[in-house]
Order: sequence, then structure tokens, then C-alpha cells
Amino acid sequence: MSETKRKKRAIILFNLGGPDGPDAVKPFLFNLFNDPAIISLPNPFRYFLAKLVSSRRAPIAREIYAHIGGKSPLLELTQEQANALEVALNGLDDGYENRCFIAMRYWKPFAAETAVAVKEWGADEQILLPLYPQYSTTTSGSSVKDWKQACHDVGFKTPIKTACCYPTNSGFVQATAEMVKAGYENTLKKAAKLGVGKPRLLFSAHGVPKVVITKRGDPYQSQIEKSAQAVVDEMAITDLDWLVCYQSRVGPMEWIGPSTEHEIERAGKDGVPLVIVPIAFVSEHSETLVELDIEYREIADHLKIPIYERVRTVCSHPRFIAGLVDVVKETQDVLDQNGSDDYSLETRGWWCPDDHSCAVAKQPSGVGRA
Repeated sequence: MSETKRKKRAIILFNLGGPDGPDAVKPFLFNLFNDPAIISLPNPFRYFLAKLVSSRRAPIAREIYAHIGGKSPLLELTQEQANALEVALNGLDDGYENRCFIAMRYWKPFAAETAVAVKEWGADEQILLPLYPQYSTTTSGSSVKDWKQACHDVGFKTPIKTACCYPTNSGFVQATAEMVKAGYENTLKKAAKLGVGKPRLLFSAHGVPKVVITKRGDPYQSQIEKSAQAVVDEMAITDLDWLVCYQSRVGPMEWIGPSTEHEIERAGKDGVPLVIVPIAFVSEHSETLVELDIEYREIADHLKIPIYERVRTVCSHPRFIAGLVDVVKETQDVLDQNGSDDYSLETRGWWCPDDHSCAVAKQPSGVGRA
């Protein structure tokens, strides 16, 4: 098909974002806590609370980012994913000219500036692709809503379909399982030399307040469990000792559990080696590079855990990128069949498990799928 006849398809990659220097830490935190998906208070209460919390947490956060060069590496890693996905999609020769754009939720590039870039490029269609395999109102839901508003603000309207979640996508699962199996086997060899027991796998995900699950009907926890189970099944190792836990708790509210810190403490009592797997993150950032690699490792060392191994995130692993290609293709199929998202339709999202009605599933059109 000739270049002039190819439809322009914009793939919008969503992620959290991160400060690009010490001076950006405080405004980044303010943007985070001022999001109604994170703190559901009405304004002006949310605004003043976000001001207070970001001011108090900024000094601690600056120290955290100082451990990794004073800024988050998330944008650069997301750009690598965008580049790899764009090359893979344009190699399909399926009638589309693809360009991948990045829209971060709480720091640059924001949705507003990315929406202008997509409009100027002249996209005929859009696929919204959150880099969160598991759906939550606090992540994908917030980003999609923000993007819709940005497109409205710049006067850009074109067919859109959202890939709401892909917790058991084969590419994501295979890439993760390959890396986890290598880390597990390496730890198993070290354990044999030390004369200690078999390693325990901890699939660690970012936690959310329990009310997000119980009151909003958020499928996040269920999808995390499905992802971990799919990885374990793919590894095909008998008698594997593993469980799911949650990190990054802040504030006085009750959060989903068990906590990663609690499970590290339990492993210390049991005297078993640990292999930590970040199951909800697809790129390295402060929660992996500082919380998992430094803070939790210090706890493990203090508890004399014999081995503490942390598996890297999938980043631009070829299998993961291939999995994202599949997500885009299947989302495109739904767009071709049903047209644009209609956020008033109470229908199921394309990648939503059959036994859960995810919050985004009450918005975009699509077909439920396990």
C-alpha cells in the first residue's frame, strides 16, 4: 500500500511520570496528590491537602531521587519502549503509519502538550495504551480521563479506542517469566552453595488503599494476582514457593496486603532466600531502584536473609514489545468493529477478565475477555 494511502494512527503511551530534577520533586508530588483519583476530596480541600502533603514529603523524596541521580529515569525508559513499539508496528505493513507519543500523568510531557503534538501530526485514529498491565482507577483510569480532557481542550476529535488492561498478555507474561526464572535459578545455585533452603518468590506490586478495591469495584488486586499466577504457570517449576504482596504504602488508611515489608520480615524468620519480582511495573523508577533495591534490601540484610535477588522490570524486552503489538492489534479490531470509545456505555473493556467489571469497562465499548 502506498505511503499516501496509509492511515495515521497515534499510539498514546501513558505512565506516571517522574521529576526530571530536584526542583521538580515538589510540583510532581503536588500534581500526584491533587489528582481526585488519588485523593477523592472535593476542592478546595484536596488542593490544600495536596499542598501540605507535597511540602512535607518533598525533602524525603529528594533524598530518594538523590540515590538515582537526582531524577527519575522513567521518561527515557518509556521513550525506548515507544521507539521499539513504533518500529514493530510500522513493520507490519497493515495499512497504518504509526507514531508513538508519550503522555505522563504527573510530570512532563503532560497530556495537554502531547495532545497538541498528536493534532499537529494529523492522526486519523488513536489507540490509548497505558503502560500499566493491570487496570486501576488510580492509574489507567486517571490517565485516560486526563487525555480525553486534553483532546477536548485543544479541539481534537478523532476515533479513539482504549486498551484498558492486559494482565495476562502473553508477551508480558513470557518476558516476565523468562527474567524471573533466570533470577530464581541463579538464586537457587547460590542457595545450594550456602546450604540454605529454596528461594521464595515475592511478586511485589504498588499498593492502593483498600477502599479503592471495596468501594470503587477496582479490579487491580485481582488482576495483579492473575498476572503473578500466569507468570508462575509459564515458569513451569514444581513446588514453587511464591506469593503476591504490596509496597509503597503511605498515609493512615488501610491498604491492601500483605505488605512487601511484612513478607520480607517473615522470610527472615523462616531463613529463606528471596527473589523479588516487580509485577505491576514495566520500567525502572524510584519504587524499584530505591524502595526495592535499597530500602528493602537493607531490611533483608538486617534480618540476615541469606540471599536477596531483585528481578529487573521488562522495559523494552522483545517479548514485551511483541505483546504490546498484540494489544494494539486487538484493540484496533474492536475499534474497527465498534467505532470510538463511548464513555457513557456500560460495556466491558477488551482486555478485562470475565469475572471482573473494571471501572474503565463502564466507559469504553468492547468485548470482555479473559
